[in-house]
Amino acid sequence: MVSKKQKMQDIKALRGIGHRLDPVVIVGGNGITPTVVEEVARALHDHELIKIKIPAGDSTTRKECANAIADATNAQVIHHIGRMVLLLKANPEPNDKLSNLSRFGF
Repeated sequence: MVSKKQKMQDIKALRGIGHRLDPVVIVGGNGITPTVVEEVARALHDHELIKIKIPAGDSTTRKECANAIADATNAQVIHHIGRMVLLLKANPEPNDKLSNLSRFGF
C-alpha cells in the first residue's frame, strides 16, 4: 500500500514534469466532443501524462470540464490551474520514446 506521503511526493513529481509540457490538446468552443475525447485518449495512450487546455469559464465549469474528460478517458486529474489540466493514464506497455513518464525518469 502506498503511503499518503509517497502519494503526495508522486503528485509533486508529476506536477513538475507537467510544468515542462506544452498542451497537446486544446478544447475549443464546441466543448467536449467525441473527437476531443478520442484525441485525448490517443495522447494519453502515447504519452501517459499530458497537459490539455480547456475553455474559459468560471472555476466550477473548468473543473467539471476537466473531470468530464478524465471520466471519458478513464484518466486521473493530477492538477488543474486556470485553463490548464494535467491528466495521467498509465500505459501497461509504454513507448519509451513517447512516454513523458519514461522521458523524465518517473
